[in-house]
Amino acid sequence: MARSNMHIILRLEITKKHVTFGEIATTISKSDGDLVAIDVIKESPDLSVRDVTVRVNNENHQKQIIDKVNTLTGVNIRHVSDRTFLVHLGGKIEVKSKLSIDNREQLSQVYTPEVARVSKAIDEDPMLAYNLTIKKNTVAVISDGTAVLGLGKIKPEAAMPVMEGKAMLFKQFANVDAFPLCLNANSTEEIIQTIKSLSPTFGGINLEDIASPQCFEIEQRLKEELDIPVFHDDQHGTAIVVLAGIFNALKLVEKELEDLKIVVCGIGAAGIAITKMLLNAGVKNVVGVDKEGAISKKDTYENKMWTWYAENTNPHNEQGSLSQVIEDADIFIGVSAAGVLKVDDVKKMAKDPIVFALANPNPEISPEEASPYVKVMATGRSDYPNQVNNVLCFPGIFRGVLDCRATSINEEMKLAASKAIASTISQDELNVDYIIPGVFNREVVPKIREAVIQAAYDTGVAQKV
Repeated sequence: MARSNMHIILRLEITKKHVTFGEIATTISKSDGDLVAIDVIKESPDLSVRDVTVRVNNENHQKQIIDKVNTLTGVNIRHVSDRTFLVHLGGKIEVKSKLSIDNREQLSQVYTPEVARVSKAIDEDPMLAYNLTIKKNTVAVISDGTAVLGLGKIKPEAAMPVMEGKAMLFKQFANVDAFPLCLNANSTEEIIQTIKSLSPTFGGINLEDIASPQCFEIEQRLKEELDIPVFHDDQHGTAIVVLAGIFNALKLVEKELEDLKIVVCGIGAAGIAITKMLLNAGVKNVVGVDKEGAISKKDTYENKMWTWYAENTNPHNEQGSLSQVIEDADIFIGVSAAGVLKVDDVKKMAKDPIVFALANPNPEISPEEASPYVKVMATGRSDYPNQVNNVLCFPGIFRGVLDCRATSINEEMKLAASKAIASTISQDELNVDYIIPGVFNREVVPKIREAVIQAAYDTGVAQKV
């Protein structure tokens, strides 16, 4: 397993007659801290001030190391910095001008009065906004903070670091200008109306970390009421990458989509989106399982999406727990919680089972436990092979829809994106530890872009001629 990437910087004031730096380093090492760097800030015959960078496992480990160092006579911890926090100081993105304003003529052209002619032209033909404003290359990354990472509901301000990070990924991977907008909104209707009011500025809307089931209505309404693409990445990004991985995994086990039994564990936003993509791709037998057991037509549900799920999946009306319905399944896809899939469950699966255990930070079953019994395994983690990561998906999709001015992102475009991701791995490269390309694979975005644009034209949602 890869080491933790969490680092702290201890600024230590060291009185030399009482303690040596070797004693400090030994104390850190005995506390399982990994000494990464030492920077001298100030040095004198009696006193030394140094910044000591230490890799730690988590916040509890950080506290243990600080407590141990504090027990040393002659050491004063002036300050503790977290390198992750330092990255975020002042925010992670900025706005830059494309040209400088050096004289009155330029001022007139970009601001007033000459700019009025451009505004008048756009007023007469709103489509000119794609050529004469930032609209053609700008996406809004929008969250209400109700389902951020594993934190659940947090304040909108607290969601900003995540949305800023996503904006950075848009820019680095696909040269898309993205701006984070975290909404202090109290209802589904308020979120919808706010996004509609903001929409003239943007060429696309990326919804992020909005809780289920509100996310379904928000996305559906916006898709119906806006003429720009709306994409809830927590649903569709995960689904697209999962399907790409399945396409490649099936080549290794020599099975066909229509013959599969697939169990999806965790029927929230991602689980439902994954299921819809599987059905659209040709899978006939999907069984969804949540805490209450398998979802089937034999039961009734208050959740509208679960009612849809019951009507469109589980053709044999299987009932019971995960351990019961997992029998003879070809594929397990987990978007639920750590540890819910047991070794005995995997042993009940069909020959050459495929397991996508995507719960973060800890999967439904660890690769170490599952590996003796599975043919192919994927997780949501970067320290194991075959990481399912939305970064593989959304930059290329939005690069494509912006370049062809698509009005929406439909099922055909999402399926095309999945196939494009899978195609970046050649038959010679394909193996059980490499069914999903890495996030830094430079072929991914261009291939998705091309495939999405073609599907947009084929389905009549592309506007650019």
